[in-house]
Formats: sequence, structure tokens, C-alpha cells
Amino acid sequence: MNKLSLFCFLALLSLSSFSQNADSTWFVNNYTKKETYITMRDGVRLFTSMYIPRDSTEKHPFLMTRTPYSCAPYGEDKYVSIWHSYVMAYAKENYILVLQDVRGRYMSEGDFEDVRPFNKNKKGKETDEASDTYDAIDWMVKNVPGNNGNFGVFGTSYPGFYSTEAALSGHPALKAVSPQAPVTDWFIGDDFHHNGAFFQMDGFSFYPTFGKPHPKPTQNYGTGFTTPIKDNYKFYLQAGAIKNLASMIGDSIKFWHEMYEHPDYDEWWQSRNARTGLYNVKPAMLWVGGLFDAEDCFGAWNSFKATQKQSPATNNKIVMGPWYHGQWGREGSFLGNVRFESNTSEYYQQNIEIPFFQYYLKGKGSIAQLKKANIFFTGENKWHELEQWPPANVEEKNIYINYNKKLSFDNPGVKFKPEDRSKRPPSYSEYVSDPAKPVPYAEGVHFRRTREYMTDDQRFASRRTDVLTFETDILSQDLTLAGPVTANLITAISTTDADFVVKIIDVFPDDFSYPATVKGNDKDYPMGGYEMLVRGEIMRGKFRNSFEKPEAFVAGKITPVKFILPDIAHTFKTGHRLMIQIQSSWFPLVDRNPQTFTNIYKASESDFQKATIRIYDGINGSYFTLPVMR
Repeated sequence: MNKLSLFCFLALLSLSSFSQNADSTWFVNNYTKKETYITMRDGVRLFTSMYIPRDSTEKHPFLMTRTPYSCAPYGEDKYVSIWHSYVMAYAKENYILVLQDVRGRYMSEGDFEDVRPFNKNKKGKETDEASDTYDAIDWMVKNVPGNNGNFGVFGTSYPGFYSTEAALSGHPALKAVSPQAPVTDWFIGDDFHHNGAFFQMDGFSFYPTFGKPHPKPTQNYGTGFTTPIKDNYKFYLQAGAIKNLASMIGDSIKFWHEMYEHPDYDEWWQSRNARTGLYNVKPAMLWVGGLFDAEDCFGAWNSFKATQKQSPATNNKIVMGPWYHGQWGREGSFLGNVRFESNTSEYYQQNIEIPFFQYYLKGKGSIAQLKKANIFFTGENKWHELEQWPPANVEEKNIYINYNKKLSFDNPGVKFKPEDRSKRPPSYSEYVSDPAKPVPYAEGVHFRRTREYMTDDQRFASRRTDVLTFETDILSQDLTLAGPVTANLITAISTTDADFVVKIIDVFPDDFSYPATVKGNDKDYPMGGYEMLVRGEIMRGKFRNSFEKPEAFVAGKITPVKFILPDIAHTFKTGHRLMIQIQSSWFPLVDRNPQTFTNIYKASESDFQKATIRIYDGINGSYFTLPVMR
């Protein structure tokens, strides 16, 4: 959970002295910083920094980020360094720029609660993040001179969650909101869990610092747990069972221990699903996310879809680019070894986000080019402006694991007469999943989770005996996928639980290389035969039928496991192959499943055992439902 730039001002440097360049000098000379406490309806005061333009020729809109990561630097003579980011464009347009420490964080009063549930039936002085936003907006519109009465909110990651909650505030001044990679559901698809599987590496690198208790306002949160071993695979393997991580960081990290007490998708988790409040949403919405966001790939896609369904009258749009977490605010020409042929982030800033806020907050320009879904398709490296998502011209097509262990759109059962199908013995591939030697999520030795793993070369995994690899023949025409992929696995395992990782991979031709004119990472990596991870997802097997009520497998019994992978927007070009890999560990990205049916948070080393995993093919075997664009 590398929350390095998690509010949309993208001010990576909190400077106590100003960079001596033209933009920093201009910003300081043309803006006045004001710090104040804004009182909420229950009396709690939230610390707020406002950067107010000195221009008085017109009235100005607000653009705010609410953050749990501090609105530093503190002090009215110390300015956040927006001149290092595209947010400077808003300053040049004389926006009133606002940062606010959310309740219970840094210099704000009150008690902090992680992903605080939305309360749709608030009464009297009851609060949630929506009401805190309402009260903050209301005070500023009434008390900050020179404003035009229009308010916008944006934020990335956790501030993306607060942006979602802002959209539920109902304040009439709030005209436009852009939740970007928003934390949405920490059990199903973001940060802490995917389909119930615990993403230990992100959580443990983040929470020992973030989760420290701070009962009184403070500017400094200090440091967290220091990992003694600088090889994350080795560290987490030696750490053993998940309960040992809790003992390493002690008893003071409240949310960490609460999470251990809720191993299933119970009411505690369900109330923290931000989609539950997305009804009757009033402001224009611009959901933003990265196709290769290792932290919050789930949130933008699924919050957009929930708004479409639950609040159909909302002016609701989505943007997805080929980005890691927050990359839309930085250089966007490549990710790891994969290149996109243009600076996709600059395109987004200049053609989508800035025009969006300009139109709704200042009444300037046009958003005619901004469609319902604005999606960058990798592979072909092209933006698509679409009237809906998934696109109208998408057809769901099944691709099967055939008897020859290849992938094919031809149903393997068609060639047999009905009376012969039952006579044919089941066909399968199998592997042994050993918790003592889990499949690494990336090649090489790393101290922290890499962001590049989302497009990394998978050849290292293809060479392992505990990874199954299936691929098509060389494609004779382009194959474009636009939407979610559904894995329909038919399996049998020798134990009572297991995880299933499915990876969608683009296999490049053996003679492939990028033109020298296409910007990359300046590393000479062999791209011929590259196996690009396009999408990977994990399913904790015991949740295959219900996230609320896990079920053990019956050892040796043929069992279906069906789950959905996050949406894909990718073209497999002519001459490439589509590959699918299946494995049962993804370490140390995800915690190890003991492969016995148990509460994994309380499991001991003695619970871990090897499992033989069979994946059935052929008639009545495994297949994958692909969203194929015609």
C-alpha cells in the first residue's frame, strides 16, 4: 500500500522554504494562505488550509481535498508545493485551493475511524464523512470572501474515499467531484483484500505507521515498524502465520486487530463498502483510475458501475488510463517495461480533468469530448471515447482449455456425440501447491512491493511446476477485450481449502522490440517473447459460494470455482498470443492459504500443508468468459 501521493494536489514535497523558480514565486506572490478550524455540527473542529487568490477581478470557485495524510506544511507562511504538479493549472485559473485534515487525523480534533461508514439516516448532531464535508463546504461558502459559490472535491486513494463521501453530502454548492482510485471495499477488491484474500505486504508496510493512535492533534506521526530483512519474500516467509504479524506491531494498532476479528464479509465490512451510499448523487462525477493500479484498481470501475445502477440520473463519467497508483499526475508514457507511445497522463490532465472542473465550477470551455467512458486501450495504445461501459459492441465469448492444453474459442464438447461425452474420462492438469515454497508475485529480490508487477514479464512463473500455463495459437487478427473477465474453474483439491490465482497475459512475438522513438524506462530489457501481465486476480477458495459464509472443500471432489477479474481494456495484437496462468499462491503480495479450512488470521504453522490442485479441461472443464469487442 504505497501511499506516496494520496491527495490530488500531488505535492510530494512539503517545503519549508520555496523553490526558487518562476512558478513557486508566482504562487507565493499571488496567493494568500489561511489556516483555520471549521466546527462540525457535533462541535469537533477540523483543521483546514486555504490558499486564496489575491485576484479580485472575479469571484473564484473552491477545489478541495480532504485527507488523512496531513495538509502539511503547517504555518501560514509555508506553502504546499503545487508548482511541482499539474495542479498549478488550477492556481493559474485562480481557484481557491483547500486541504483539510479529516476528523481525528493530524491537526484535526475528534476520533478517527477507518473508512467510516456512511449514515444515510443521520439525525441531529450525528456525523459521518458526508456530513463533515457538508459542514466544511457550508462554512467556507459563507465565510471566505470572493468565492463564486461553486465547490469541487477531488482526491486520490484514501482521499478518493473522502471524495466519494463528499458526493453524498447533498450540499447545493458542490457541483463536481472526482474520486480518483478511491478506496471502496477493503474486503472485496481494494488494498487489504481481494475476494477475501489478505494483501499482507501492502497492509503491513502501511498500517504500523498510519494506524498509530493519536488522541490529540499533532503534526508528526513518526515512523512505523522497520522490517529487519530487506528481502520481502524472505521476511514474510520467515514471519510464518499471519497472526505473527499482529504480534510484531503490538496491540495499539486498532484497525489491524479489528480486521483480524472479522475474517469474513460480515456487517462490519459491509458497512465499510462505499458503494452502499451511491444513491441520488447530485454533483457531476468523474471517476478516475489506473488499469494497472496495484492498490485500488477495483474502486473506480465498481463505484462508477454502482452509480450507474443506483443513481441513473447522475451525470456520471469514468476515465481509466494505463497507470499505476496516481500515475495520472506524473509521467504517463510507460509502466515498467511496457510503453504507451504517448504521455497519457498529460493528455488526461489537459483534455479531461481540468476541462471537467473548469466547466462545472467556472462555466468555461466545453466537455463535449468527455464521454461516459474515456478508456485507454493498451496493446493498441489508443484512447476510446465510449457512450457506455462495457461498450455496446462487446460480446461475451467463452475460451476453453482444450484437451491439448491450449486455449481455444472452440467448445471441446461439440465434437463428441451426447452419448459419448459421459464415457470420456475427466481430463485435467495438476500441480502441487506448497506453502513452504509459494509462487512469487514478481521476479527478483524486493524490499517493498513493486508497482511495475502489474505489467511485469511472467516468464519466470511459466517455468515453475506449480503454475499452469495455457495459451492460444498465434493470433491471426487483433483481439480486443473490454470489460471484466470471468474465470469458471472446475477443480478438485486434496485438502479443504486453497487459493486460485488467474492471470491474463499478452505474449509478444519473439522478434518484438519497441521503436527507439517510443519513450521507455531507459532499460534494455529483452521484449521478444515478453509475457505481459494484463490482469491478475486471486480468489480465496472458501469464499467461492459466499463471502459471508465460507465453505470447506471436500477433498478430491470436483468443484466449480467462479470469480470475476477486474475490467480489462487491452488489444492482443495480430502475431501475439493470449495466455492464461493458474496458480495457488502469489507471495508475499498475498498471505499464504494454509490449505486447510480454518480462520487464517488465527492459524498456526502446523495448519499449513501441501495441496494437489487439479484444473479440469475438455468436456465440462474450465473456461473463461471474455468481453470481446467486435
